Amino acid sequence: MSLSVVIICKNNEATIGRTLASVAGLAAEIVALDSGSTDSTITQLEREGARVERVQWKGHIATKQAALEAAACDWILSIDSDESVEADLAASIRHFIGEDDPRVAGARVNRKVWYAGRPLNFTWQPEWRLRLVRRVDVAAGLASWGGVNPHDKLDVQYRGERRPLDPARAGRPPQILDLAGTLRHDSFSDMRDHLANNLRHAEVSARSLADLGARGSAWKLATSPVGAFLKQIVLKGAWRDGWRGWAAAGSTAANTMMKHILLIEQTKLRRGDHDAAE
Repeated sequence: MSLSVVIICKNNEATIGRTLASVAGLAAEIVALDSGSTDSTITQLEREGARVERVQWKGHIATKQAALEAAACDWILSIDSDESVEADLAASIRHFIGEDDPRVAGARVNRKVWYAGRPLNFTWQPEWRLRLVRRVDVAAGLASWGGVNPHDKLDVQYRGERRPLDPARAGRPPQILDLAGTLRHDSFSDMRDHLANNLRHAEVSARSLADLGARGSAWKLATSPVGAFLKQIVLKGAWRDGWRGWAAAGSTAANTMMKHILLIEQTKLRRGDHDAAE
């Protein structure tokens, strides 16, 4: 069985090299959808033999779906341009594809953020993500990206008249396995960079939620950031990651606060309520 690795990217020259090196010898093809890089990202991709398609950015979900549909191999691994497959995960993927169990529709991987030279082993953990699916299910519309931008989610579902294409799965829900190993996530260089990214994500999230009819409230603004911080520190044990964990938990609270501030603003402006105070 063969593996396609699909990537979406734009100006990721700092991380794309690690991404490509991590799948060398693992992927039969690498497909990258680039939405306007002006740095060396495309040069690095082409040097490693990747097929680069230049596309217009349509949001995380639609662009990742287009990348998924561009793959040609039996199995498709979808990763971001700041993610890389650690050696233990690569071994698990090889074994998984080699078995090619017809009862299995895909596999989840555990993603860990690297911050200041180390993985965060407790903060945001575990972060299981479905990333490995069959191309035949993508072609049939059974495996697809969804969610609410910028929080995309890959899923495999069999609904209504859509039946499994493999008789071994007939009448049964698709099995999704969890693979041993780590998907490394170099999502930010330092906390300043991370907080700036959080603001951009909060803006997209607030707009997406407002489009779905969600409304901001003072109560959520007052309570949600505290809840987000305590979830990481207490429930996830982020304190075990030392000062890195405390900083990351604080950034989670900051992101939550920014999202709810912007959602309140979106709610008021869309109602034309520029002057009202509650």
